Amino acid sequence: MANEGNEDILGKKLFFLYPSAVIQNQVAAELIQQEYEVYIIKDHSKLRRILKKYPSSIVFANINDGMSESEWEAWIRGVMGDPETSGVGIGIICSGEDENLKRKYLGQVKIRCGYTVVKSDLSIAIRQLMDILKAADAKGRRKYIRATTETETNTTVNFPINGTFVNGAIKDISVVGFSCAFDADPELVKNTLFQDIQIKLQTMLIKAEGIVFGSRIDGSNKIYVVLFTQRIDPEVRTRIRKYIQSNFQGKMDSQFK
Repeated sequence: MANEGNEDILGKKLFFLYPSAVIQNQVAAELIQQEYEVYIIKDHSKLRRILKKYPSSIVFANINDGMSESEWEAWIRGVMGDPETSGVGIGIICSGEDENLKRKYLGQVKIRCGYTVVKSDLSIAIRQLMDILKAADAKGRRKYIRATTETETNTTVNFPINGTFVNGAIKDISVVGFSCAFDADPELVKNTLFQDIQIKLQTMLIKAEGIVFGSRIDGSNKIYVVLFTQRIDPEVRTRIRKYIQSNFQGKMDSQFK
């Protein structure tokens, strides 16, 4: 997960609260593919605790689910009025037009991240959300989200070397590349191209080609950095982003049970 206090560099966390299936599987999924750090939360009390730790986050609340309208208003006003969470940007995302609600939340409650209505043409809602996120500088200065994987046992890489595969442990990964370490140093040479790298991300297996960018010493380990080539399959990028979101979500869920 992005580090607390580094929102200007690493961007802001984006939470969808009580999203519908369409919002979660299509709208939020597209924002993940646009390199936003997205979380799905279905417990408003839990989210209040999360926001106190990450007070520069953005929340898109689906007011069609989870609570009554009066409870939603009270919850939103509570977040905005609490000094610990007053910096949170809140937006509404819902499935129906209601001009009275829209006027209330934008004009009276004064939410800062818009009132987005999801209709049959999802591209309109996605474009509106992306405009809101751009205005909020939600990405910060980073271009790509990166997941650290050091605590995971099923995140590995196989390099084809001299007719066999050498297995290593992935330390972190993005759609640009990854870093890894080996039990026995294979002495990878800088700028070497590997065309059949096998990457296992939990239950997901992908193949890609990459170039050894360099290495560094971390304690007693030698860490290699590998960059994917421009020929990487777009579907591989899609799957890596899905994995990164799952990685972030798992860490957030374990931190706030």
